[in-house]
Amino acid sequence: IVCRPYVRWQMIFVHLLRANMNILKVTQIYWPYLEKGGPAVKIKALAERLVARGHHVTVLTADLGAREEGTKGGRRRTEDGRRRTEDGGRKTEGGRGEGVAAVYLRTLARHRTLTLNPGVVMFSLRYLRRYHIVHIYGLYDLLGPVVAWFCRRWRIPYVVEPMGMYRPIVRSLRKKRAYHRLLGRAMIEGAARIIATSEQEQEELVEEGWPPTKVVVRRNGVDLSAFAHMPPRGAFRQELGIPDDTPLVLFLGRLSRKKGLDLLLHALAEMSAPVHLAVVGPDDGDGTVEQVQALRRSLGLEDRVSVLGPRFGQAKLQALADADVFVLPSYNENFGNAAAEAIAAGVPVIVSNQCGIAPWVKDRVGIVVDVGSWKTDEGKKASVEALQKALEALISDEHLHRRYQTACARVARELSWDEAVLEQERIYADVLEA
Repeated sequence: IVCRPYVRWQMIFVHLLRANMNILKVTQIYWPYLEKGGPAVKIKALAERLVARGHHVTVLTADLGAREEGTKGGRRRTEDGRRRTEDGGRKTEGGRGEGVAAVYLRTLARHRTLTLNPGVVMFSLRYLRRYHIVHIYGLYDLLGPVVAWFCRRWRIPYVVEPMGMYRPIVRSLRKKRAYHRLLGRAMIEGAARIIATSEQEQEELVEEGWPPTKVVVRRNGVDLSAFAHMPPRGAFRQELGIPDDTPLVLFLGRLSRKKGLDLLLHALAEMSAPVHLAVVGPDDGDGTVEQVQALRRSLGLEDRVSVLGPRFGQAKLQALADADVFVLPSYNENFGNAAAEAIAAGVPVIVSNQCGIAPWVKDRVGIVVDVGSWKTDEGKKASVEALQKALEALISDEHLHRRYQTACARVARELSWDEAVLEQERIYADVLEA
């Protein structure tokens, strides 16, 4: 009887938190640094939509230098070394996301995407206790572990979203394992939840030993409004110098070893049809661009493969508008944001069975190919053959291509951010209630 009023007021407090949470998002990469792939766009989209639902969101990130081409907005430097931005923060395009604050910490040293930001300590000391919950994105940086340490010290609940990085696949494997021993494991052990973006990633995290009750799924989404007005077909093809009747296959994403571009070029070399491949995206700096260029020469594909830099905004939409097929043959992909964008643009897709988005693709808007045994010569040969057959099927079978193209609009609605943001909100609320 004595406890009933307390319980009642506690539930009222939790209900108020559901409606008005103060959320800190910690990420190494954020808008407008689009050169580093999809995380910047994804985190911005989530933050904006959470603000639209009445929550307060701050993004803590690193200042990576000059803004990328094609972005707009300005920053103001504050006396304590922080920076606030107008375009990923207080005011974004279309008014959505008003009130999202982006704090850019001064960077003293940088290696690839790893930065040294001493200001994270002062930020945590001054401001961290203002937040109800903290959301840490990604691994292999120093921002997340530092903020997580302060959260554990002050009993501030936090969640970690590895974004497909937990299991080392390619590049610097020893360094990544050392990171887990020194910093990563403690950060994840202290997290209230580990967020996977697909059931595939959830299974991987459970296989690595994390409790199933701790690993939850909140998929990524796609902003359908960005694809509502596609440009007319032709400009991208004209740039490439190919006629309208030549089938155009598009790869769009970071040029990284894990993306399976070697499989794609080998599959293209086996095709007799006059197909052109456009490889569009930023260089990940792991030697993939050099590998692709070498394969172009050795396989005799100089006239059939164009390797281009990154495209953003209208330029990216133009590439999608001209594409006949989108391909993402990744060896490992926690979700596959680029494939979701292709679906939203109405382009049939081919993805590997190692992509988290595969269940939305299979026999609905495209073909899923098996690359599960890519580490062996026989397995790689089988993967190339499966990819070749999928390409030939979508290019030669007009009825199949049209059926997948028509279904894209329906699947794109399923992949919108609406449901994903509600699920993210429920995860935060469950953590606070616990």
